[in-house]
Amino acid sequence: MDLALSFDPVILAGFIAASIALYLTPGADMMVISAAGAAGGMKAGIAAALGVSLGSQFHVALAAAGVAALIAAHPLAYDALRLIGAGYLAFLAWRSWHARPPGRAGPGEAGAWRAFRRGAATNILNPKVSLFVLAFLPQFVDPARGPIWAQIAALGLIFGLGSVPFNCSYGALAGVLAARLRRSGRLLNRFSAVVFGGLAARLAFD
Repeated sequence: MDLALSFDPVILAGFIAASIALYLTPGADMMVISAAGAAGGMKAGIAAALGVSLGSQFHVALAAAGVAALIAAHPLAYDALRLIGAGYLAFLAWRSWHARPPGRAGPGEAGAWRAFRRGAATNILNPKVSLFVLAFLPQFVDPARGPIWAQIAALGLIFGLGSVPFNCSYGALAGVLAARLRRSGRLLNRFSAVVFGGLAARLAFD
């Protein structure tokens, strides 16, 4: 908290404004959260959102430790992580496609916990997030104000906490819409499968 207060107010305000713009920009995280909410309801959507926000802190830690720079500098390591992430997303697509239709009672704690794990895992296994963090956070770092790694960690924490209400809103909205479309049965699971499959293809071939 002391470190956050030491940032230049103008720079910090610019960082927050840029972060909000990113929260509102459709991307892979938003799609994963929406798919979870559509398949499992509001509770699952919110749980996936929390998992995604927590997973982002993994990449912040890598950036603060300098590991993200090493991954970016070694294409083979990056490609290995990218393909692992794509494989996991493809597995989720297969599971969603063959899943039973969601029940009327809505998801239970097990479903929410599964959605949380999936949200965290899909974020952690996406090396593009590390590259984004590595490109975005250092723009707001001032070497004169303290250790670079500490500033990156502080900015990453602010970014992660700020993403929570936005991500949870997307998950809750998808869950509410899914509840109204519950009679569609397998259609919601197929929607999730298409989303996960599309993200897998994008991560594997982009």
